[in-house]
Amino acid sequence: MSYIIVDVEADGPIPGKYSMVCFGAVVLEPSLSKTFLGRVKPISYEWKSDALAVSGYTREEHENFDDPAKVMSAFADWLKTTSIGKPTFISDNVAFDWQWINFYFHSYLQRNPFGFSGRRIGDLYCGMKMDTGLNSEWKSKFRRTKHDHNPVNDAKGNAEALLAMARMGLKIPLK
Repeated sequence: MSYIIVDVEADGPIPGKYSMVCFGAVVLEPSLSKTFLGRVKPISYEWKSDALAVSGYTREEHENFDDPAKVMSAFADWLKTTSIGKPTFISDNVAFDWQWINFYFHSYLQRNPFGFSGRRIGDLYCGMKMDTGLNSEWKSKFRRTKHDHNPVNDAKGNAEALLAMARMGLKIPLK
């Protein structure tokens, strides 16, 4: 099984009413060289300017991104060629990132290659340390790539944290 670290930027808090702007993914393996960037045009006329601003794109730029059906199909193909077995979704904020990827996969491909669940990095770290209060400590300790809301960079930083946790003893496949 391969762990795929995913990060999503969106122009609002929920899929359907708002739109995903872009997402990045990286396969958890030592080189972190297998990456995917998807930029999708809006599926809604509604957006929150403060949410869109986080991504660094304007609405005009967002409107010129790629067709979501094509991007999600390309992402599914990328998962198929880069994953060993069924991919496992993992992110910093699985409650946010998962909902967007799941919604777009089901909307455009009628299936989600990740299945029905994912993992949250903070929970793994808290479990390793046996302390649920350490939710954010891992971010400053283990990320090397700057967290700049470029979703590939953010996914890489999160993958770097997971690699550090693996060196600390977390049993996680690095393929």
